[in-house]
Amino acid sequence: MTSTLTPQPVERAKPARTGAAPRRRTRVLALPEARWATAATVFFLLALPLQLTGAPAWTWGPLYALSYVTGGWEPGWEGLKALKERTLDVDLLMVVAALGAASIGQVMDGALLIVIFATSGALEALATARTADSVRGLLDLAPATATRLTPDGGEQTVPVEELAVGDTVLVRPGERVGADGRVLDGASDVDQATITGEPLPAAKEPGDEVFAGTLNGTGALRVRVERDASDSVIARIVRMVEEASETKAPTQLFIEKVEQRYSLGMVAATLAVFLVPLAFGEQLTDALLRAMTFMIVASPCAVVLATMPPLLSAIANAGRHGVLVKSAVVMERLGQVDAVALDKTGTLTEGSPRVTDVRPLPGSGLDEAELLTLAAAAERPSEHPLARAVVDAARERGLDLPGAEDFTSAPGVGVTAVVNGRGVAVGAPARLLDGTGSTVTAVAEELEESGRTAVLVLVDGAPAGLLGIADRLRPDAAATVAALTTLTGTAPALLTGDNPRAAAHLAAEAGIDDVRAGLLPQDKLTAVQEMEGAGRKVLVVGDGVNDAPALAAAHTGVAMGRAGSDLALETADAVIVRDELAAVPTTVALSRRARRLVVQNLVIAGVFIAGLVVWDLAGNLPLPLGVAGHEGSTVLVGLNGLRLLRESAWQRAAAEGTG
Repeated sequence: MTSTLTPQPVERAKPARTGAAPRRRTRVLALPEARWATAATVFFLLALPLQLTGAPAWTWGPLYALSYVTGGWEPGWEGLKALKERTLDVDLLMVVAALGAASIGQVMDGALLIVIFATSGALEALATARTADSVRGLLDLAPATATRLTPDGGEQTVPVEELAVGDTVLVRPGERVGADGRVLDGASDVDQATITGEPLPAAKEPGDEVFAGTLNGTGALRVRVERDASDSVIARIVRMVEEASETKAPTQLFIEKVEQRYSLGMVAATLAVFLVPLAFGEQLTDALLRAMTFMIVASPCAVVLATMPPLLSAIANAGRHGVLVKSAVVMERLGQVDAVALDKTGTLTEGSPRVTDVRPLPGSGLDEAELLTLAAAAERPSEHPLARAVVDAARERGLDLPGAEDFTSAPGVGVTAVVNGRGVAVGAPARLLDGTGSTVTAVAEELEESGRTAVLVLVDGAPAGLLGIADRLRPDAAATVAALTTLTGTAPALLTGDNPRAAAHLAAEAGIDDVRAGLLPQDKLTAVQEMEGAGRKVLVVGDGVNDAPALAAAHTGVAMGRAGSDLALETADAVIVRDELAAVPTTVALSRRARRLVVQNLVIAGVFIAGLVVWDLAGNLPLPLGVAGHEGSTVLVGLNGLRLLRESAWQRAAAEGTG
């Protein structure tokens, strides 16, 4: 039924992504890590050209010193605090190695190492801050105030925190629902994509449930509050994202997993190389020089650089192809995934409804073009997503739309108008026919069985035809599903809040057998946790607020960038900026190639380190030759890692994903 409440003027909002919250972004330079890293980089870039052009050491030496101080004091301090707790980490070792390099004249090399570590720490701090921003910003989806109805029929504007279970609130057209509750009176279409991910607004009438933060359509609703603001679905999503982010297993690069043993071993070995010969009567200078040479050739600089260039090159290559991978850790983890869970709306599909079927009924006297013309002309004044789909379909076919008169819209029912002197009604078959009309019912059921939304068109009160509307599968969806199956050995699962019938039909088109439909955000989170609990390393691909808890909990989360909500974009580990779904398996394959190059580089670095160490211990390795060998191995592994910058690396990864 139509609403009997007095509708208020709807304020037209500028287009925004579905479910997008106002941004609360931490400025980059508001982070101390970013400020120190920036200062270190600036001093380094000022000193480097002076040194390379042969300027006096007094011009570039102090600049390098400032780079050491600004970029190295924080990791050095953290390393000393860790040392106080009887642990030794690579950060402190890197600072010591940088200082050791400076002590033997390799000032630029040490400064570069400091800059790399400072920048890495700043990026990690920025990613953490931005995720926290997006979680806090999610609360802005729910309005700050609501209109509470008093027992005497009056209205009060109150903060949503003051709403209690049992209160009745008025939700006017275009407003966001202030609390989870149930409709008492009125009818409207409510966009609840932020909660369920459904591509189309859901019709609401008395008895239906509504959620805080969802957007009301053109009707007015009276809603009885059933949950406190702190227990609403949107508030629970915030808590789930925070908890999932906190409990997600800490991630480390491969080299960081052995940092404690390597660091302790190197320090102990350096002391032994210094003290043992000294105890047997070697001169102090000779023992110190041998120990310093040992520390340089055995330092993990080459090992760290053996790890980073392939991963950073893979990140840069992916970035050129529209994939933002947020860190080297993420690039490494992408290659480890062995299970995939995909969202439906906006991920496998384009996220916007389109007319797929035009079915004139026998005896209507209309063909497809005439039926679509009348429906689109009647729908053109409406702002409903289904109406826009009908109008877009008519325009794509080049149809001229006549003007409509006496336009009216009934929320949850449809629209009526007079087109070329004929009365046209467009809406839900069940609402327009009240359950009568066997032919119409049969066609509508056929459309709905195939995953379409059926829309009936009446002309002068008689059924004239039906339109089938659906969210269209992305052109590369089926190929992407096949590629992910090839890479992981397991077909992806589909996790969606949409209805089971539509989900099953679309999954069949994409080649997915494991379909889990009708899921709320906590259900998606539970499904991912179950897969992780079974020992799988799960890659989740989604785009909405309702996907954020699953993205946060997964081994690796990937968000679709073009239509993705702010929370999904910030929570995810990687973002497909251009919305090219096929980039997902290609990036996974590229990550695996990077991991193979890391192994190659570690072998190369290990051989060099072992050879130089043996030479230093068993013979008499000159310090300049030790430095040259150490730097040579660093250059070699760096160049090997840079191979992934080439366009051919992306092409081979794409072929690996499809093959």
